Amino acid sequence: MSRARRAPERLRSTLRSLNYHHLVYLWTVAEEGTVTKAAKRLGLAQPTISAQLKALEEQLEVELFDRSGRNLLLTDAGRVVHRYADEILALGREMLDVLNERTMDRPIQLKVGLALVVPKLIAYQLLRPSLELSPGVLVECYEDKTDRLLAQLATHELDLVITDAPLGSGAAIKAYNHHLGRSATTFFAARPLALRLRRGFPHSLDGAPYLMPMRRSALRRDLELWFESLGVRPHVVGEFDDSALLKVFGQSGVGAFAAPSVIEKQVKQQYGVQVIGRTDEVIEHFYAISAERRVRHPGVVAIANVARQQLFG
Repeated sequence: MSRARRAPERLRSTLRSLNYHHLVYLWTVAEEGTVTKAAKRLGLAQPTISAQLKALEEQLEVELFDRSGRNLLLTDAGRVVHRYADEILALGREMLDVLNERTMDRPIQLKVGLALVVPKLIAYQLLRPSLELSPGVLVECYEDKTDRLLAQLATHELDLVITDAPLGSGAAIKAYNHHLGRSATTFFAARPLALRLRRGFPHSLDGAPYLMPMRRSALRRDLELWFESLGVRPHVVGEFDDSALLKVFGQSGVGAFAAPSVIEKQVKQQYGVQVIGRTDEVIEHFYAISAERRVRHPGVVAIANVARQQLFG
């Protein structure tokens, strides 16, 4: 048999015999820094853990730890194995939690963090399908600024964060972006203001009273760039973290405001405002950020499906 054919066969053999407990030992030693501390945490003898780590190294044919110092430090290969072990063990815990909750005939929990900039009408349409699953899903919603929600995601207090911008490559936490969809932008105002601004849109917005999202939001940045390209300078009379509060002020006639075109009909109905105009040059994106690369929670799967097939489809 050629060397090229032996390599895949050896890999398949290794995968078949990979021991889940070996990954637990490696993960614990990496977290604790020494075999002594890991043994105490696991309630096992030190020689047992050392022997199992050695067996894993022989099986994978790599060195996982640098043993030259006082503490055990992961090698490059060890860091790769540790990263996957972290995901595998997290999935194992998730599986047991889901099975336990189903056994006890309780709904599966889904803890979602909603960035304040995400329109409530978007959030509702995204989350509603998860409430209709069988067995049921208990959805817990938490609203806050994106950075605070991401901190909670990092400590597994949340399963998912829905926001308007992806997690950057230099972020301090380990998480994955799942693009839900995009939407053009519609501009609204209470009827008297809308009638005045509709003619000559978008240049009619120059000097007009306008309600803006806060500066750190993706929509604020894109709106300012678009206004600058047109030579339009609205008179900003209010800035808001909360998209719903912004619309309430717009409903009262204080100023014009923008919202995703995919919820144009719902915004008109709920707030009694009228459309001034629309643009495809300001695009709002929406992301689900999770701690797992491949989404498996049934509630999260339902959110992603409705976003891509219906809401933004």
